[in-house]
Amino acid sequence: MTLRKIHLVFDTKIGGAKPMTVVDSGHKCPFCCREELEGIIAQDGPILLLANKYPVLQDTFQTVLIETDDCTAELSLYPKDHLHRVIRFGVENWLGMIDSGEFASVLFFKNHGPSSGGSIRHPHMQIVGLRHLDYTANIPPASLEGMVISSDGGVELTIADKPLVGFVELNLKLADLAHLDRLADYLQICAHYFLHHFHRHCNSYNIFFYHIGGQITAKVMPRFVTSPVYIGYAIPQVSTRIPDVAADLKRIYGL
Repeated sequence: MTLRKIHLVFDTKIGGAKPMTVVDSGHKCPFCCREELEGIIAQDGPILLLANKYPVLQDTFQTVLIETDDCTAELSLYPKDHLHRVIRFGVENWLGMIDSGEFASVLFFKNHGPSSGGSIRHPHMQIVGLRHLDYTANIPPASLEGMVISSDGGVELTIADKPLVGFVELNLKLADLAHLDRLADYLQICAHYFLHHFHRHCNSYNIFFYHIGGQITAKVMPRFVTSPVYIGYAIPQVSTRIPDVAADLKRIYGL
């Protein structure tokens, strides 16, 4: 598959005004001040979806999904009922934006940690409608496949042998929406593994959701400084540890 170059325009003036709490918890968290939040689109108890106050990407509709009212919480440690509630809420609103027909494609992703590309520590995700760009053209199908680690409850967990960026990427394929809670369970396992068992210096991860050809897939990847080989030449690298990671996940989490 040939990579098609697409670009979004980032408004650096708006970006410079964004609050930063991901590396300095001493700053005031905008998501904790609930009485000051504006542009609320949907709500389920402590879970909120609101228009992004700092829409840095031009020709898009940016929203923020605040996962909880607990600033110190983290998805890998959520109680199961809240975990399922968050993922259901996020997927329903993401699919709703897709079904609206207003956008060429819709991004749904989560940043966690100082190396993830996020600016706010408070647990959140983002749903972004792209008015003119179709992200699916840049996702090689092979990057969403890989060696099967586990298949259970309508969800298949694989480790990519042709990763999108590298070095280790975990993919989760959802059979249908009836199994969404099981997808959430697997997402939690992947995030917990990367933060607690993968590498002693790993404190960041991303979750990316894809809706391609009717198939919903989620990708979880640990985040470090990105390889210069990928930055300069767009060449992903595959880790020699893939069999070890698969074995660790099976052993630690009983997959």
